[in-house]
Amino acid sequence: MCGIVGFVGNGQKSDLQKMNHSLTHRGPDDHGVFVDQQAKVFLGHRRLSIIDIAGGAQPMWNHEGNLGIVFNGEIYNHMELREELKNRGHRFTSSHSDTETLLYAYMEWGEELPIRLNGMFAFVIYDKKRKKMFCARDRFGKKPFYYTIRPGFFAFSSELQALTHHPEFQPEIDNLVLKKYFAYGFIPAPNAIYKDSYKLPGGWAMTFDLDSFQIKKYKYWQFKLNPNPKWLERNEEDIAEELRHLLSESIQRRLISDVPLGIFLSGGLDSSTILALLAQKKPNNTIKTFAIGFNESSYDESSYARQMAEHIGCQHKEEILGIDQAKQWIPEVLGKMGEPISDPSILPTWRLSLFAKKYVTVALGGDGGDELFAGYDPFSALTPAKIYKNTIPNFIHRGFCTLADLLPLSNNNMSLDFKIRRALLGLSHSQEYWNPVWMGPLSPTDINDLFHEPIAIEELYSETIDLWNSSKVSHPVDKTLEYFTNIYLQDNILTKVDRASMMASLEVRSPFLDNDLVAFAQQLPHRFKYHRGERKYILKKAMESLLPDNIINRKKKGFGIPVAQWLRQGFLEPPKSVPTGMNKTPCDSRWQEHKNSKADHRLFLWSWLAQHHSSPQL
Repeated sequence: MCGIVGFVGNGQKSDLQKMNHSLTHRGPDDHGVFVDQQAKVFLGHRRLSIIDIAGGAQPMWNHEGNLGIVFNGEIYNHMELREELKNRGHRFTSSHSDTETLLYAYMEWGEELPIRLNGMFAFVIYDKKRKKMFCARDRFGKKPFYYTIRPGFFAFSSELQALTHHPEFQPEIDNLVLKKYFAYGFIPAPNAIYKDSYKLPGGWAMTFDLDSFQIKKYKYWQFKLNPNPKWLERNEEDIAEELRHLLSESIQRRLISDVPLGIFLSGGLDSSTILALLAQKKPNNTIKTFAIGFNESSYDESSYARQMAEHIGCQHKEEILGIDQAKQWIPEVLGKMGEPISDPSILPTWRLSLFAKKYVTVALGGDGGDELFAGYDPFSALTPAKIYKNTIPNFIHRGFCTLADLLPLSNNNMSLDFKIRRALLGLSHSQEYWNPVWMGPLSPTDINDLFHEPIAIEELYSETIDLWNSSKVSHPVDKTLEYFTNIYLQDNILTKVDRASMMASLEVRSPFLDNDLVAFAQQLPHRFKYHRGERKYILKKAMESLLPDNIINRKKKGFGIPVAQWLRQGFLEPPKSVPTGMNKTPCDSRWQEHKNSKADHRLFLWSWLAQHHSSPQL
């Protein structure tokens, strides 16, 4: 796991070094740079040594010296690819460097390379002969890739703040993207918070031509559901067994490491599944698990993690997070994000990563399980929401919204009053907008109040609308699965985990996002994911013989922090300013309303804090 940077055009080696140094947390073990002053090509790399510790230094070159690569990630099928390449006549210097495998795989397959890869990655291959760069990002965007381009200048990096260290890049907040941030709670690709900066979306690749300074982008893969109706005739036990086998194989692939490895354990279904299946491969008492808890009981899951660890008999370690500690950490963590994410669980994810890093360098996590197998609350809301929308007139709906505002406020995690207000907010719009409005910090109306200029709802949620309109499925569960997997997973969950873990120089791997397992989920009819009100139905069926009943059937809690309570108790102070184009008065009013228990603005206020610390107007 590493950090990559580079640019083509005006600049000096010192600019590259500053950019590279800003990513030290992503790769504290080693660093390297390449400079071709004549061609104006500059490449940099920070390394967290995981595989081939002795021989994996970057930038790495092929035997002829005409292809060079900077690479961030892990390729889990690289040994199979290596054998195929050997049979085609390629010679390797290293014994098991996945970076070297990528170089020779590009020589063999060119731009068709990404579709062959099973892993998490962002890389740039500099092709001296063809005078171009080939850039690619993994299917789900687990590894980040930012870039900027204008006449005479192209630059890329693993994190947005690295670009700000080059004098050619002038960071100025993009107000359209800022509005999208407050609508979603994160910034959907290909957008980035600063003008003239972009994210290469997951499943995309691009080429950059050094002569013309033109880029050509293309999508090599996208998560699209293609349910196979014949699976409805299959034996349910056979489907569950196949899922369990695919998960087991995925975990096996993710055990490749030359450094210690452990598991993030929340005590939820996904992480417990990974632990139970790993225990079939390794002696139980050699497995290391890590959990974090809270003093606030409605947010604390540590007892379930402890129970699961005792059930397996592994080495379990936990840390409890308190308000006094968290208060001093919040500016530090949010300030290192480079781009805002309003998910408060960034804080415990960072603490968990920092805690685990004391013992291991790689951790397995449960990301992707909720998105692939319908684990979130909105899946349970779809049917009643559709009935409500078809039967309740607008004027009565507006009355319900007014009554909901009178409900007593709670600081608890996913409290009933919070769920009711969020549900009604989404139901003020048509179905294609439900998911982002349910999950986002502000409604479209609130966003128009917050800025000096209005924005059409179609423009605000353009990524969601494009996905909705291009979808080949019609059932609401399938539509919602595609939203969470393509947008929410990539630009919120995986981004949060990448930044939090890399701040601690820890690599996190996601068995649920294995190519073969995802292909299985794409064909699986929604009846096996959400069935008679039960979420993750087939995953629970697959694991019922390996997990305790109360782990399988426990209510989903989520990995949050008591933001509402902290804000009301005055532990957090409002920012002194807002970006150009925003109205500060409604921001301050919401802060006071929340603090005085007159309203619940926890999502927006945390979003404001995250934006203020992570993307200041420089």
